[in-house]
Amino acid sequence: MEKIKNENIFLGYQCLACGTTEGIGRKKYCSKECRRELLHRLEILTGLLRALGTKYATFSFTESKLILDILTNDSKRVSRFLYKRTLCRKPAQDVYDMADELGNLWWEKKRLTGKRYRATQYLLEMATENSIAPNLVTPLEIKRPIRIGKSLTHLKLTNEDLISCKAHNAIKSAYRKEALKHHPDCGGDSASFRKINSAYQNLVDWLKTPALRIRRGIPGKWYFDGRKWKPPLSVK
Repeated sequence: MEKIKNENIFLGYQCLACGTTEGIGRKKYCSKECRRELLHRLEILTGLLRALGTKYATFSFTESKLILDILTNDSKRVSRFLYKRTLCRKPAQDVYDMADELGNLWWEKKRLTGKRYRATQYLLEMATENSIAPNLVTPLEIKRPIRIGKSLTHLKLTNEDLISCKAHNAIKSAYRKEALKHHPDCGGDSASFRKINSAYQNLVDWLKTPALRIRRGIPGKWYFDGRKWKPPLSVK
């Protein structure tokens, strides 16, 4: 997520369950309780996604609506469902209503036709027409450097700087800038200068043998991967 909020999509860091930005930092949830509540609601939604033959799906929200984008196994077209949110309710609570309403429509069509594919076709035809690119709902491989957080902070660098193709230049440039600012001969603090030097060496060493945490996902959104879905043993 970025740092601006508008009507189309939340671009600021916020809790994915209740939407608060207070004290959220770069976390996905403001509390364990919020995380558990959203996961419970989304498990209900996964039943519908499986019935629709979903390959990938993403869920996000704005102040006024929920956004569910679905790419099925046999289609190259993304189907978008928009659901109006209820004032003063958490997004996690609205998810339950959305899943319940769509699920009831699917089951009613299944009961009338006796065909699962007819129920799926009926529901997908209700989706909002748009030209969303399929790659926007396909999970990305997200890489995060580990064990060098403090060094990045000392040189005012980000994870993105470190995994870019210009990482060496970024580190050298940041080091020169901070070294000039904190060098004792320039009126800086010697202790801070030692930290800058140590941070520089740590990052240079890290580039020789990078340690990364690799996850699949879409920043700022909950995503569903139908190819890897397994029934959960429990919601922790």
